[in-house]
Amino acid sequence: MLLSLSRLPELSPNLQAFPFIKEITSRSELLRIKAHIQNGVTVIDCGVHVEGSWEAGILFSLVCLGGLATVKLHWLDFNGLRWPSVEVVTDHPIRACMASQYAGWPIKIGKGLIMGSGPASAIVHKGSLFRMLGYEDHSEMAIICLESRILPTEEVIQHILEECHCEPTNLYILVAPTASLVGSVQVAARALETGIFKLRRLGYDLGKIVSGWGICPISPVAKDTLSGLGRTNDAIFYGSTVLYNLRDEDETLEHVVKHVPSCASEDYGRAYMEKKDTHDNFFNTSPEQFSPAEVCLCNLNSGHSFQAGVLRPDILRRSFALKTSTSSDYDNVY
Repeated sequence: MLLSLSRLPELSPNLQAFPFIKEITSRSELLRIKAHIQNGVTVIDCGVHVEGSWEAGILFSLVCLGGLATVKLHWLDFNGLRWPSVEVVTDHPIRACMASQYAGWPIKIGKGLIMGSGPASAIVHKGSLFRMLGYEDHSEMAIICLESRILPTEEVIQHILEECHCEPTNLYILVAPTASLVGSVQVAARALETGIFKLRRLGYDLGKIVSGWGICPISPVAKDTLSGLGRTNDAIFYGSTVLYNLRDEDETLEHVVKHVPSCASEDYGRAYMEKKDTHDNFFNTSPEQFSPAEVCLCNLNSGHSFQAGVLRPDILRRSFALKTSTSSDYDNVY
């Protein structure tokens, strides 16, 4: 299945994301982030040595999506749990979510492993995903997003420069730890991508997806990286809803939709940190763990829609360590 995405400059993830890079660097104090030059490369700290902010989380997500989506924050009711959420809408779901946002670039330096994502992935265009997409971004500018609790070393920066074949002045590196405000926002903004990832694993033809809309609760910032990985993953697995407009046969969509949501996975029913057999190493987690909670497939050909999955606020409460006061706690307040 070869998609052969067009190479129009107007749809280049790196070129479309660059205006958000300029906004981030020009408003660093307001956004509570810090940009600096390292070996000629612009490195933007969004949570390692700074607090970051809600708005910085939106901008980080927009960059990661290659500037090909809109990202907004909302309060939402998740079946009785009112919680902040992030909404992603795109008319270019494959280019935005798979050719840019998908975290499929493992950067191995020494014994460490940093997961890279964002527009620069389309320049490097390695792996089976890009062979399927048939796409390469020829931009001279490269933008990469790193989910890391440390800023990149000179060795990491040099490695990225070599992979992207760009000048240092044309490389921009955004960094946010999982256990940070920006980290929580940008991972929640991956719910739509997660659904497409699951459809691909099921062998579905991604070329039939026209547009997408997703919403996901933003997990509270965790005390450490492992807890952060668990919470952000649980937010998608038990709290996200994704909708795709497609053009396909009703019979195909009716069959596939039941296999997409998290409730179809063997690991369903426990928060990530409750799975003692898997939480010691996130990168060993079963791919089935990466699924949205609720899915809706809307067929533009027939006008019929197919829904599957369910939200689980009970598990979100446990994962988020949410302690709710009862009415008896207020008896002596007045």
